[in-house]
Amino acid sequence: MKLVDKIAQIRAYHPEKVRTATQARTQAQPLKPGEKLLVLACDHPARGAFAAGGNQVAMANREEILRRCVTILANPKVRGFLGTADLVDDLTLLGALEGKFVWGSMNRGGLAGSSFEMDDRFTGYDVPGISAARLDGGKMLVRIDREDPGTARTLEAAGNAISQLNAAGLQAMVEPFISSRLDGQIVNDLSPDAVIASIAIAQGLGNTTANTWLKLPNVADMERVMESTSLPSLILGGAVSSDQAGVFAQWEKTLQLPNVMGLVIGRSLLFPPDNDVDKAVNRLAEMI
Repeated sequence: MKLVDKIAQIRAYHPEKVRTATQARTQAQPLKPGEKLLVLACDHPARGAFAAGGNQVAMANREEILRRCVTILANPKVRGFLGTADLVDDLTLLGALEGKFVWGSMNRGGLAGSSFEMDDRFTGYDVPGISAARLDGGKMLVRIDREDPGTARTLEAAGNAISQLNAAGLQAMVEPFISSRLDGQIVNDLSPDAVIASIAIAQGLGNTTANTWLKLPNVADMERVMESTSLPSLILGGAVSSDQAGVFAQWEKTLQLPNVMGLVIGRSLLFPPDNDVDKAVNRLAEMI
């Protein structure tokens, strides 16, 4: 039986098993000093973003996504998962999140390609939901376009979410970018100075940052970039690159920085250029 069929049967006839599995799930062991995290991310589809590499609909097939997630999460070096409630529930029912850190994706309202993309409403997890699901924290995307008024609403919502997560003893994972529109599409500025500016804005959100982490792109001059923050940070994977060896070498170098706590990899791990998921996750596990 396909994974999606198995899950659909549970949801149709025994929906209470979602909550039962959520409450019974074994949570992760605390992070040890010096330990680096390897986290799988899969919250792109909820924003209508399905592309990976040259395939514009790579992430649209739920069976394929679930099988790849289960394969990756089976590696003990993969310590966590970041996703929306639909995927967290599915993977919990499949037992794939046992002993893992789990972060719930919070703002998915800025649909890819929409006129309101920068008004990134919090349509996913909220703080009570994250707490009830026994997750470790919430993740929010904070794109900053100085010419789009939707940015102000996103910043306000993110600041409130950060304050609420910290007050609840949950981790706030903030992913900031300086962004702009180019031919109608949102483009993130990945220059070191832009990333530093995004960090400065993001780390000032909320009424405390005691339990706030950053999720940052791996760009040029990362030593200087990471000197701009005292917050623990995870490095994101970004778009799938044909130069996988080069990307891995950059990640390995960045992992040596003291306030870089690990990697959060999505499409680059789910859909590597050679489509060999086992090879990609084993290589990253060795690096970690």
